[in-house]
Amino acid sequence: MNLEDKLDAVLARHDELNALISTHPDPGSSGYTGMLKELSDLGPVVEAVGELRAHRSEMEDLQEMIADPDSDGEMKAMAEEEFYGLKEKLPELEKNMQILLLPKDQDDERNAILEVRAGTGGDEAGLFAAELYRMYQRYAEGQGWRFEPLDYSENGIGGIKEASALISGSGVFANLKFESGVHRVQRVPVTESGGRIHTSAATVAVMPEAQDVDVNINPADLRIDTYRAQGAGGQHVNTTDSAVRITHVPSGVVVQCQDGRSQHKNKEQAMKMLMTTLYDHQRQQQESEMAANRKSQVGSGDRSERIRTYNFPQGRVTDHRINLTLYKLDRIVTGESLHEVIEALLTEDQAARLAELSEG
Repeated sequence: MNLEDKLDAVLARHDELNALISTHPDPGSSGYTGMLKELSDLGPVVEAVGELRAHRSEMEDLQEMIADPDSDGEMKAMAEEEFYGLKEKLPELEKNMQILLLPKDQDDERNAILEVRAGTGGDEAGLFAAELYRMYQRYAEGQGWRFEPLDYSENGIGGIKEASALISGSGVFANLKFESGVHRVQRVPVTESGGRIHTSAATVAVMPEAQDVDVNINPADLRIDTYRAQGAGGQHVNTTDSAVRITHVPSGVVVQCQDGRSQHKNKEQAMKMLMTTLYDHQRQQQESEMAANRKSQVGSGDRSERIRTYNFPQGRVTDHRINLTLYKLDRIVTGESLHEVIEALLTEDQAARLAELSEG
């Protein structure tokens, strides 16, 4: 199907949805809600189709004026100048149209659960992991998203062993999905008296939040333990067994939550984490099965892949998947300029998928 056929199909579907919605017998049904969502998703595409076709129509009108032997010389010169200006802009409009037509990841609009864990490097790895956690927290706040801590296990000197949070908002997973992997830091640790540069690491996992319909969990497969919460969070955390740990026996997955004030709240959040983790395992399995046939992906998608290096002596951050180096380390680790890395990853992903479509 060529581009014009795809555009016609989009317009036809948009008209069909409008007709179905206006005559739907049950506006409260899930089917009705689903059609509203699809119609909303098609809105920007329909708007772009209108802009592209109006652009082409204007070019055709100008061509006729230029080709008309009775056209005034001055008017013809103005028409030629305008025509070439429009012609120069046309490839950008067509490319944007193709990007809008790219298949969407079904999880892009979901909230996400972020997990950060200290890797190799001892105490320094824990300090770096805590920095990454704060980086994502500040980035999320800058995006207007909600950042809700779920679990936070400290190492005693201001670092963390592991921490997790639920990030809620518009397009959270779409923006953060390429952050999963091993993040490496090169710097002189505060615990190093000799001034030598050490290399440490932390792992980041970003998982789309699961819905109830995504995962079917048998309550008999769960072992639920409660314990006394540790660390920051207020005096209440040390007075009751409010923290909750849930083990999904068949898979061996263990999740825990201790940030809420009540055992009930922690259990609810821990179940959310469990569903998300199990859903993420399903997603990773499907992606690994498809990976052999896919060229359009940023990196391998393997969580153990080293994706980024933060070099403090040189003040640079390098993303190894797209060979991007930015000398803005101080502004990236505060979350202020993290969007520059994220936008470059999204652009690279779009370019790869567009190239794959053109090859196909």
